Amino acid sequence: MERSAVLLLWVVMLYPVAEWTWGLQILPGPESEDKAVGDSVRMDCRFTLGKEDVGPLDIEWSRTPPDPTASQIIIIDYSGDRVYETRVEDMKGRLYFSAMDPKNGDASINITRLRSSDAGMYHCKVKKSPGSKSKPMKLDVSMKPSPPTCYVDGSQEVGKDAVMKCSSQGTPPIIYTWTKQGASHFLPSTAVADVSLGTLKLKNASLEYSGDYKCVARNRVGSSECVVKFSVSSSSNKGGKIAGAIIGVLLALLLIGVIIWFILRRKKKTTYEKEQPFEIREDVPAPKSRVSTARSYTVDSQRSSLGSMSPSNMEPYKSHYDRLATDDLERPPAHSPNLTPSYKGTVEEPDVKFQGYNSMSIV
Repeated sequence: MERSAVLLLWVVMLYPVAEWTWGLQILPGPESEDKAVGDSVRMDCRFTLGKEDVGPLDIEWSRTPPDPTASQIIIIDYSGDRVYETRVEDMKGRLYFSAMDPKNGDASINITRLRSSDAGMYHCKVKKSPGSKSKPMKLDVSMKPSPPTCYVDGSQEVGKDAVMKCSSQGTPPIIYTWTKQGASHFLPSTAVADVSLGTLKLKNASLEYSGDYKCVARNRVGSSECVVKFSVSSSSNKGGKIAGAIIGVLLALLLIGVIIWFILRRKKKTTYEKEQPFEIREDVPAPKSRVSTARSYTVDSQRSSLGSMSPSNMEPYKSHYDRLATDDLERPPAHSPNLTPSYKGTVEEPDVKFQGYNSMSIV
């Protein structure tokens, strides 16, 4: 009897506390989100109200940056049936409530075009007197792997070892996975892959190893891939390729030599033609001497003058003209220039004949 009374007393005492606890509640949901840069995220915060929650509804979202020394800041809130937009500059236009009216039980928010600076610890706090609840939520923003670079490092001959490498940039850790394209995606039996470094080693390669190999770089927010072609050839084929390359180089050098020889020969011929002197033909008659012409003209003029004289007035000039004709024939004129012709051949001196007084006819 006493035991029943004690139990009844405990129920009466705990009933108000239980009823108050069943008032404002935040429903369970994701406690963390891991997204890539540029993605969108929904931060869940749904709640229920009790009958005793009669005060004004206040919703407040705050963020604690990754830096532990940084203070918590309010990024968006709802109060008095009104939404107050974010006051954080780098989040303007990217942050808003998911529901048109949060008072209906959904205080979740959306963040678009995520940036690395958006990462941190978020807190959703809902207050409606007398109830008040809060929920923490972590957001990680990572960089997904960039398109990787794939290539073969080493020989691709039968019996040789080769290494295929794959490299990508992104938020670590990045895991690399290699597969062979085709009907069977299994790697050769001698292949050894390193998931952290992105290498694939092929030992003692054979012709069956030839094909396309795909590398997938993956982290917790995304993945990227690339394909590299691996062609195994025999040593004989390599020797033929080397011989063909050598022959091609020799032919190219021969062609260049022929072109250079032709250019030099043409240049030499042009230079020779420019250096040849002009020749004067020997069959062209030489021009008459100006001195001889002048002398002939002087003598003829004098003869004309003498012919016009009468016998009576001719006597005083006889001795003078005889001496003049004789001197003119025996010595060259003092004013005659020393001309050295630049042409070959002989110049004929005009035959000048003078007639004396006795040989002149007197009219």
